[in-house]
Amino acid sequence: MSLLNKITLKKDFVDHVKETVKPHWGELGWVTYKRTYARWIPELGRTENWSETVKRVVEGNINLDPRLQNDSLTDEEYSGLVGEAQELYKLVYGLAATPSGRNLWISGTDYQDRNGDALNNCWFIAIRPQAYGNSHIVPSYLKKDQVAVSMPFSFMFDQLMKGGGVGFSVVPENMKQMPVVDQNVNLTVLIGKKSASYDDAIKAGAFDREEWMKDHSTENTRFYKLPDTREGWVIANANMIDAHFASTNEDKIADVVLDITDIRAKGTKIKGFGGTASGPVPLIEMFYDINQVLDEAVGRQLTSVDCTDMGNLIGKTVVAGNVRRSAELALGGAIDEDFITMKQDQKKLYHHRWASNNSVSVDSKFTKYQPIADSITHNGEPGIVNLELSRNYGRIADGYQPGIDGDVEGTNPCGEISLSNGEPCNLFELFPVIAEKQGWNLEKAFELAARYTKRVTFSNYDWEVSRNVIKKNRRIGVSMSGIQDWILNTFGNRVVTGFKDVVDDGVVIKKPIYDQRIVNKFDDLYHAVVKADNEYSKALNCQPSIKHTTVKPSGTVAKLAGVSEGMHFHYAGYLIQRIRFQDSDPLLPALKACGYKIEPDIYTKHTMCVEFPVKAVNADNPNFASAGNVSIAEQFATQAFLQTYWSDNAVSCTVTFQPDEAKEIAPLMYQYRHTTKSTSLLPYSGGELKQAPKEPIDKKIYQERESEINGNVAEEFAVLTDNHDKKDLELVDQSDCESGACPIK
Repeated sequence: MSLLNKITLKKDFVDHVKETVKPHWGELGWVTYKRTYARWIPELGRTENWSETVKRVVEGNINLDPRLQNDSLTDEEYSGLVGEAQELYKLVYGLAATPSGRNLWISGTDYQDRNGDALNNCWFIAIRPQAYGNSHIVPSYLKKDQVAVSMPFSFMFDQLMKGGGVGFSVVPENMKQMPVVDQNVNLTVLIGKKSASYDDAIKAGAFDREEWMKDHSTENTRFYKLPDTREGWVIANANMIDAHFASTNEDKIADVVLDITDIRAKGTKIKGFGGTASGPVPLIEMFYDINQVLDEAVGRQLTSVDCTDMGNLIGKTVVAGNVRRSAELALGGAIDEDFITMKQDQKKLYHHRWASNNSVSVDSKFTKYQPIADSITHNGEPGIVNLELSRNYGRIADGYQPGIDGDVEGTNPCGEISLSNGEPCNLFELFPVIAEKQGWNLEKAFELAARYTKRVTFSNYDWEVSRNVIKKNRRIGVSMSGIQDWILNTFGNRVVTGFKDVVDDGVVIKKPIYDQRIVNKFDDLYHAVVKADNEYSKALNCQPSIKHTTVKPSGTVAKLAGVSEGMHFHYAGYLIQRIRFQDSDPLLPALKACGYKIEPDIYTKHTMCVEFPVKAVNADNPNFASAGNVSIAEQFATQAFLQTYWSDNAVSCTVTFQPDEAKEIAPLMYQYRHTTKSTSLLPYSGGELKQAPKEPIDKKIYQERESEINGNVAEEFAVLTDNHDKKDLELVDQSDCESGACPIK
């Protein structure tokens, strides 16, 4: 793209917006933003302020319009894009909407130019032998288009290290395609004395390179010296995996030697993505652990448990990389007992099986929900994913459309987007309750959201499997958060106004009754998104998006604006929200000066716990409901409403239930088998733990705690640091998803 064509928001425009639009920060909003999404500006010696973040993000997105790349815009079209960038800036700056958390972090950076994958929150890959194709990572021992067992694990490893979550499928149909593991592999990891990680690596099982070389030769081994890159980690793991299989190891070489000398030491800064390196020790442990899984499978095919273990071991390694979060969802068979019970092995659970949320694939004919419900009651898993519905339905209201999304094989870790092999989710969310307060026409705001996500599909993607499916589907995910706030604020009641008894398959069920005004409004907004996509697709000369709308769980992004998360009800009307910070974080003095309660974290060293009193939107409304008192039946019915009238993708929902509601889980799953594409459940926790992340309180305590707070944290922070804060500090244990499934960035 010519620099002459590049769209840049002018300073006078930005200054005008800052004077006329006030960002709708939630009680946790500015603090969450500053430690999570504000990037470091080296030349200024500080992190971004909100106006700079929004400018970066909007410019990064608007310049993805492919017509700017080939200089095919008319003057009128170019002016239209400039105007659109300005509208987007106002929308996001006011916090009436935001792109996904990862998009906030990456859009408009040099990293985006090198790696478009990083704009997408999450991915899906089917675990079966596949070809790397024309991708940025291709092991040298493979022939062109040769399939390899390592490929899906390499894809997963790569995307997790870029900060994306990965859903992966180990359903029986995929496991049947796995070849027999042919041979054991003698794995050796080497490190030279020049490495700063030498002593730690030797303790972890590596060998001194020089001493080993005196007695051994690499001539008849599969030898790989890892460069200090993300790709090097991935290819090294692929070398070890594929050496077990004859199809990718024609010489039957059983000795794999990996030299990790050049891997940067623990604590070293990572320039591109941010954060600090974990050093080679987690990598060494992963190599040996995955090799053991494969060695124990010699003479047979890999199972769903084997493959999930391999994925979890990769995820465990990525977690050690500081700012990166490992978000995984493993999708197995609904009657695969070994998969369903694999987390009952406590030793392996604590070692690595914690690294994924596990769900099972069902269809509309499936009826055996009671064993699933029993398992959920005990440990909150598995979730359920109905691929049949995703393949043959958009919105449920639009009826059966056979094969409308026929290549769907799984979902992202939070379950809001059903995906084909190699496909990412592509998200942007509106906060309607804020947008209306700020005078936005909602249809116009959703049009901007549709166009934003459409441009993301024109990014430069690293993997051929992804490039192909993105070009084919152009899938977008326009979401909304604060749904409960908006409905109650606008319509005066919740969407479910009651239930009536009806007979379904010989069983009396309680069918929800929905407020028709709300049905009509969601239907109108859905069609506004579809219309905007169709018109923009025509202008870009590309496929209309296969699906358009969703409800993501939100979490961190919802905290920016202070709204309820996705479709979920507020945790409580009034609560103490505890946020954890590194004890060296420069925000702590500012928070203390403003009167927030701060104490050492009882679970983690060098960490401080800050308490924020929070009042939910509409907490005093007589029709207000929270996760602590809304029924499990109403939550299922609310998800079904959104799947029917709003989302043609899926709806992320974590239904909370009280102990006496456990008996209702299986019947409700069965009742909504023709409606719900994915769902998960967790028992409601009332903040009983010490320093619980959320603790319900009453209005009186809230008012007392609120009265103790004085001053503006942003202003105190600026004074105390002279606007020169430290780099690479972040919130501890925060997530972009309600359940903790998805990453911050």
